Amino acid sequence: MSDFRNDFLWGGACAANQFEGAWDVDGKGPSVPDMCTNGSHTSPRWVTATTLPDKLYPSHEAIDFYHHYEEDIALFAEMGFKTFRTSINWTRIFPTGMETEPNEKGLEFYDKVFDCCKKHGIEPLVTISHYELPYALVEKYNGWIGREVIDCYLTYCKTIFERYKDKVKYWLTFNEINMGTLPHGNFLAICQIKDYTGPVNEIPDNEELRFQALHHQFVASALAVRYAHEHYPQFKLGDMNLFATCYPLTPDPEDVLACQQREQIVNWFCSDVQVRGAYPSYIRRFFSEHHIQIKMEPGDEEILREGTVDFYTFSYYMSNCVTTHPGEGKVAGNGLGGTANPYLKASDWGWQIDPKGLRYSLNQIWDRYQIPMMVVENGLGAYDVKGEDGKIHDSYRIDYLRAHIQQMAEAVKDGVDLMGYTPWGCIDLVSASTGEMAKRYGFIYVNKFDDGTGDLSRERKDSFYWYQKVIASNGEDLA
Repeated sequence: MSDFRNDFLWGGACAANQFEGAWDVDGKGPSVPDMCTNGSHTSPRWVTATTLPDKLYPSHEAIDFYHHYEEDIALFAEMGFKTFRTSINWTRIFPTGMETEPNEKGLEFYDKVFDCCKKHGIEPLVTISHYELPYALVEKYNGWIGREVIDCYLTYCKTIFERYKDKVKYWLTFNEINMGTLPHGNFLAICQIKDYTGPVNEIPDNEELRFQALHHQFVASALAVRYAHEHYPQFKLGDMNLFATCYPLTPDPEDVLACQQREQIVNWFCSDVQVRGAYPSYIRRFFSEHHIQIKMEPGDEEILREGTVDFYTFSYYMSNCVTTHPGEGKVAGNGLGGTANPYLKASDWGWQIDPKGLRYSLNQIWDRYQIPMMVVENGLGAYDVKGEDGKIHDSYRIDYLRAHIQQMAEAVKDGVDLMGYTPWGCIDLVSASTGEMAKRYGFIYVNKFDDGTGDLSRERKDSFYWYQKVIASNGEDLA
């Protein structure tokens, strides 16, 4: 008998800016990712104030889900998906983010996507804002630094809630909101890059403004949750965090304390606000020592208290170590690098592979919050090379996913209330961090390459058929 509940939501995850393409079709306006060039794990992406003719912008075409959605959703259904995590591109609905009336063509596109999901028995799980901030809001307000963006976001939420009230039940307010605690959160989550052109890892950082922008996202999220609870009681609203699992490198108390402090700011701060409804006590010292003063408007604390989420979701790819000792080896990571763990191997991109860290993290989160949870991103970015038979034999991806599903099952036996699993990049798409196609995650191979070439044809990898068996057996058949 399966360890997972009978209504477990098996599926996959994508983001509009990384797979839709059609960046200027049917009235869509430019979003921040549309201003980001390609890159690699050794050469950073650039963000540009205008699109430059000598640069490649991978989100402009991506894998063109916009024109392939029926084919792609049919493939997801063939795997047996119960749910599909996707996002709505804000600028399809409000091209600048500031209009008073939505773009009907954009609304119609998502009508078709959700209707197609329904036809195949797939429950949509929709991220409202997945790094898809309208670029016009950067130009006018420096993104979320401007409190005015809260009202723009709420107008957008009200529009899509009403339009899709009979088609979407599960919503996530922001993707990996805790990226805003990190300096490069400017690029992905907060975006204070007005008039800036250059490498994303050199965007000027103002820590106080970044946390002020994050406060505005907290308020926007809570207002959206409160509004949804009042008007659409059938909805379930969740948060979404990048869970940066970390361990002290040594038993030195200094390492243990440094690890705890990193976890507080990166892993717990945002979800403490969104799940518990208030700023945690430890953040006061952090703000004091970092000379950060958050401007709150009257009523903000009440809004946060009343706008707590119904379930907790997170991405999990890897873990790393924390140490106060100099000279230790560093590793790359999803948003946050760290010190290498000598007991772990790493992916082609230097991300350390730690399936047991997922069980550890699930238990940590469950013990802290005691609300239903979903793992909404997990996967292995790798170079996929076709074999002599012309097919992708991605046993390395199957091994990665199998080990993580096994640890999810252990966490369920530990008592964790786990409601679903949506591995990242169920179909190959553009990497958010590097802008590459070569860093492939999908069960489905897309004939598209880093130079922009490719006929966009779709092919099933070995992992496609493996995941099909996993879903059909509710996680029992992992062979």
